[in-house]
Amino acid sequence: MGLLSDPNRRRALIGMLTRLNAPICMICYMAGVAWFMGLAFEPFTLRTYMSENAMGSTMVEERFPAGERALATGREFAAHKKKTGGMPVDWLVRTMQARGLEVYTQRFSRKLPFPDEDKERYMVKGTNVYGILRAPRAPRTEALVLSAPCSPGNENNQAVGLLLGLAQYFRSQIYWAKDIIFLVNEHDLIGMQAWLEGYHHTNTTGMDWSPLQGRGGSIQAALSLELSSDVVTSLDLVLEGLNGQLPNLDLANLFYAFCQKIGVLCTTQGKLPRNDWDTTSGYSHAVQTMMLMVLKQASGRPWGDHGLFLRYHIEAASIKGVNSFRQYKTDATTVGRLLEGMYRKLNNLLERLHQSYFFYLMPSLTRFVSIGYYMPAFGLLALILLLRALDLWVQLSSPPTRTTEDGVEVVPTNPGVLSILTPLVISHLTGVALYTLPVLSQELAVQHFPVSETEAVVLTAIAIYTAGLALPHNTHRLLAGEGTEQGWKVLKLVAVLYLAVLLGCTALINFSLGFILALTLVPLAAFITPHVPKTLSAVVMVILSPGLTLLFAVFFFQELQETPVTLQEGWMLYLSVISQGILDHALYGSLLYPLAALLVYPCWLLFWNILFWK
Repeated sequence: MGLLSDPNRRRALIGMLTRLNAPICMICYMAGVAWFMGLAFEPFTLRTYMSENAMGSTMVEERFPAGERALATGREFAAHKKKTGGMPVDWLVRTMQARGLEVYTQRFSRKLPFPDEDKERYMVKGTNVYGILRAPRAPRTEALVLSAPCSPGNENNQAVGLLLGLAQYFRSQIYWAKDIIFLVNEHDLIGMQAWLEGYHHTNTTGMDWSPLQGRGGSIQAALSLELSSDVVTSLDLVLEGLNGQLPNLDLANLFYAFCQKIGVLCTTQGKLPRNDWDTTSGYSHAVQTMMLMVLKQASGRPWGDHGLFLRYHIEAASIKGVNSFRQYKTDATTVGRLLEGMYRKLNNLLERLHQSYFFYLMPSLTRFVSIGYYMPAFGLLALILLLRALDLWVQLSSPPTRTTEDGVEVVPTNPGVLSILTPLVISHLTGVALYTLPVLSQELAVQHFPVSETEAVVLTAIAIYTAGLALPHNTHRLLAGEGTEQGWKVLKLVAVLYLAVLLGCTALINFSLGFILALTLVPLAAFITPHVPKTLSAVVMVILSPGLTLLFAVFFFQELQETPVTLQEGWMLYLSVISQGILDHALYGSLLYPLAALLVYPCWLLFWNILFWK
């Protein structure tokens, strides 16, 4: 405190920070990247452990004897689904009633803003079927959910059969203290969104659905089951939800504990845990697993039906059965035992899961990185923006004077408000156009060009994004005179502080997205000026722009999943990701598209304007 309160020492400190600004910024950037990469090194991470005492170890033996019967039910479900050409509602109602459940249905419909060509749908109509097993030993104020989506074709039939088998087995037990809701939802996330809105009496997406006739207690936890084979080699745990939300870490710990106890191979991001952390291949494996989680979380989309539960503060995860080349096999009976054990543990909860972490990264199922470990990596990158803002503030506070040939000192004139306000307004108007026009102008585009509605939306978005590169020209046309030397410094000070606040708020909500944006935007924000080489700097800025960052992320994600694509396949996948991001925002409230269009892209345009400042 004495250092800051003493004016002389404060001036000396500020002088040192401004004099060594560029080297310090470079050191902070390299340190931030190195810190993040070090998070996957096992000695720097924490071992997972169960925080909730109510879910500790017990002497209870997990039981589920009806695995083969569940698979037979799944085959029967598949036959009726094929016969009806969709969800066999009547058969599901009869089957659930025969197992002693209170059975209800919910109809819903949703018109998409433009056709989803990936799943070939535009006007979606469907029915959810759910059965409630009332708790015999409690006042029925709390509930647990087990869901299985009714997927098209032969997908997920075994999961529905196992769900019905568990419902029959759970019905014969007397120890339940919470209602158990068995849900079969149609049209994947759309059906789940309709059911959750109906259950909680909310309507945030404009979907039409019929009110639920039966409800259980307040939902404490939920699992979504996805099985498409009679035999699985491993179970994959999916945690990433809407807008990067994650469930309480104890839910992942519970899954891993039962997999270890029963002897089931378990993975996260499709990768098994490894013990050779001190080798190059072991560290590379951990980095790949963590980066896959970072990219999935940064996408902001729900990676399973569980992802929509998290917005209602319900801890949820998806369990996917994987049938791969591994020789180890797991049958439906073993998977049923695992689920029965997990629900018995969740049944013991006296309060919501809260003792463990909600903000974390996982290099494997056995290790995790808490928020206190990974936030310094982002903090080092954000510090660069504050250092550059300090340097600009000092330059603006004491501008250098210029001496003419006559020996007269000329003080630089202060920039006009119009020269600063004009690029700010135009940048954000471009962002508003990028957010609104692609969907609103799709019919007009289809009439004048030989493209489909989805292609019109995506290509219009790309066209508006590219047209924003003409911002400096438009700014100069609106200004009465050319900008001053002080003008671009004021504009950059505003843009740097704007970016610092934007990245800081984003990282608090979704660390992965905030870190990726900081990784690409902070270098150009720190060193861009009107005096750098224009052509080279423009190429670098375009490469580090939000649009190309997304393109590189698509290729990087495919490489991490060990499914590399060609340039043409990657480009088509990139277009599909853009359309899916716009759809996710309209259907589920994903924030990535409005954040990129209304805030990130306009902020990048400000630095683009500084580069071409006159």
